Amino acid sequence: QVQLVESGGGLVQAGGSLRLSCAASGRTFRGYAMGWFRQAPGKEREFVAAISRGGGRRLYAESVKGRFTISRDVAENTVHLQMNSAKPEDTAAYYCAAGPLVGDSPGGYNYWGQGTQVTVSS
Repeated sequence: QVQLVESGGGLVQAGGSLRLSCAASGRTFRGYAMGWFRQAPGKEREFVAAISRGGGRRLYAESVKGRFTISRDVAENTVHLQMNSAKPEDTAAYYCAAGPLVGDSPGGYNYWGQGTQVTVSS
């Protein structure tokens, strides 16, 4: 079992930066790929970024490539999402997820956090 708790959401102006964190419990953190997804009101949950178990492979949605960076801190059992050059269309609830393999499909992840809200004002 893995429990995930997101933090760092809030209000940011367009062009600004925000850093999301996801703290994972359990000693098996290293055994999971980690992903970030987001969901805006009235829309389906969509992939944002993912990182492999060892951190050597990272995936990004085209809409965030070059602006967002995913990283993981094994010592702290934490995964981060650095959001730069934020845009109003980035406004959504952001969810952290853990699964066996890195990928962009929500179905590939077994564990989910409760989400943290990000609002980007224009």
